[in-house]
Amino acid sequence: MSVGEELRGGAKELGMDIREVVERALEEEVKRREEELAKSLEELKRALSGISEREWVKAVREARNAH
Repeated sequence: MSVGEELRGGAKELGMDIREVVERALEEEVKRREEELAKSLEELKRALSGISEREWVKAVREARNAH
């Protein structure tokens, strides 16, 4: 990872630990994306709850045969 000299210099002047800031930002972004994924999966689960296993199998087979 490379941080521009000007940015690095400003962070150093402010007494910031770049590694710590980057790690915290990554942790927050990973957590945000995991929450986003969990929400999407829950929405998908609700959307698919009305589809029977038979309908699901039929749709998968039709999709395979279409390609």
